[in-house]
Amino acid sequence: MHAMVLPGPRTPLRFEQRTDPEPGDGEIRVRVSACGVCRTDLHVTEGDLPPHQSGVTPGHEVVGEVAAVGEGDTAGFEPGDRAGAAWLRSTDNTCKFCRRDAENLCPASRYTGWDADGGYAEYMTVPAAYAHRLPPGYTNEELAPLLCAGIIGYRALQRAELPDHGRLGIYGFGGSAHLATQVALARGATVHVLTRGEQAKQLARELGAASVGDADGMPPEPLDAAILFAPVGDLVLPAMAALDRGGTLSIAGIHLTDIPPLNYEKHLFQERQLRSVTSNTRGDAREFLGFAAEHKLAVTVHPYPLDAADQALRDLKAGRFDGAAVLVP
Repeated sequence: MHAMVLPGPRTPLRFEQRTDPEPGDGEIRVRVSACGVCRTDLHVTEGDLPPHQSGVTPGHEVVGEVAAVGEGDTAGFEPGDRAGAAWLRSTDNTCKFCRRDAENLCPASRYTGWDADGGYAEYMTVPAAYAHRLPPGYTNEELAPLLCAGIIGYRALQRAELPDHGRLGIYGFGGSAHLATQVALARGATVHVLTRGEQAKQLARELGAASVGDADGMPPEPLDAAILFAPVGDLVLPAMAALDRGGTLSIAGIHLTDIPPLNYEKHLFQERQLRSVTSNTRGDAREFLGFAAEHKLAVTVHPYPLDAADQALRDLKAGRFDGAAVLVP
């Protein structure tokens, strides 16, 4: 098979011929149909998140077809089934966090495209217990961003504790934000988008944002909740200042530049909250994918061939497209 391999941090990906991976106990081998290009992949390739495996293949928004199943419990998957692989690859299922349904906080958690080879390839393996059944009505390319951008945006929205018919601020408007916005709108929220890039602003308008402005600007009304998708710590201050009393800012990214000093009275007083998001649980994934099955989401994608993964990552960093990039082997 062909795969894009990361020789080391801050080095270009290398297009290589590799042996097809064999599924281990409880694993399935997936023939990759599409793999989304996530900002986390950019952090891995640029060294913000140093890879945990030498020569790792990135990619964790994977849609494909089950090509083979290993021994043991494969969660009912059979060859020919459609399956998805996401960022969370495994947990220990025994720690205090796993036992209280917070497996995203498991200290032994492992991740696709970071601890083990991911979907920038023609084939990959995934533990069947962490693979996902996929909703009908979407193309492979449309499904791929749902498996991280969609799931993480959904968890970030839950962490933001947006009240019914509340006012939500979205800071940064890429693959995850454009999906979370649609979930919030379907729930009756008023959404204000603050972002850079005219393409992203236009997409926000088309999806129904009540207002669209610059990333460091202020929305036209106080916010009940906000989500920061851009990995820019400087934006925490204007986002916190935009919150109404009791509002919550949820930070959706795995990496964030340093946050400048907060002013207690301006940014935190009156019970404003600042909350992080760490990965997701399989329960989050099931809830979001169930939502996507019931509500047809408009997924904006830009296909790239597998060997153009580096270009897709550069375009993502430069903000050259709206929505999400997807690699198609």
